[in-house]
Amino acid sequence: MTIAYSQLITLSQPIEASIQALIEAGAESIELMIDGPEWENIKEEWESLIQQLRAFDVAYSVHPPAWDINMTSENRETRKTAIREYERSIRFAHAIGAEHVVIHPGFTFSPVFSKEVAKERAKEGIEQLCEVARPLGITLGIENVGYHGSSLFTQAEYVQFVKTLDPCASYLIDTGHAHLNDWDIPALLSETSDRLVALHVHDNDQTGDDHWRIGHGTIPWEAIWDELVQLNNDSTVILEYAPGTPLHALKEDEQRWRSALNERQ
Repeated sequence: MTIAYSQLITLSQPIEASIQALIEAGAESIELMIDGPEWENIKEEWESLIQQLRAFDVAYSVHPPAWDINMTSENRETRKTAIREYERSIRFAHAIGAEHVVIHPGFTFSPVFSKEVAKERAKEGIEQLCEVARPLGITLGIENVGYHGSSLFTQAEYVQFVKTLDPCASYLIDTGHAHLNDWDIPALLSETSDRLVALHVHDNDQTGDDHWRIGHGTIPWEAIWDELVQLNNDSTVILEYAPGTPLHALKEDEQRWRSALNERQ
């Protein structure tokens, strides 16, 4: 089982320093968070950054820009920008030998906008991204995003949506988002296990997307661990904690996760 650390926890740090800090905290795999001021000039610094990242003895996955990006926006130019940034992230992932790229299928931020139209746009966008990802051997992890009305999907709709996509696209379950939408996470794991590439793991109390440590909110982790052991799934677990969380929490919670699964086997 691979347990990775998300760079979200060190988002404000310079990229190299951030990677080094996560490695020192115990990371063997890191999900790069390509967002914020430190990634502002990625296009201009592409080649040198690739060389710097490949020099670290660590595996990668890639999370493209998450804020201000909406592949199903009501604005066509905004949709085009989102697709372009995702395509760039896929090529970047390939260049650094990353295992998968996270894809947000989109959001509807106003009840005025049609979720059905948004779903069609999401499918078209992901199909376009698969044309880039498939030849490069990159898996796209379609994340369950949105909460408090902005999500495109119910639990059943999300499961069915990804099933209809090109095989280069897989499920990437975010525990915090699922909990905010009151989804049945153990059932969701069972429904997606044959095509589940990764889990974004963090906690909340169903009031906000807090990205707390596991056990600091109200997510039923015991039931989740029970289900994972039954499924014997080999997807990557990514601890995706909020900036400012102490770095020692990563190794502590990695060990807690491993111990919980070992006790159930």
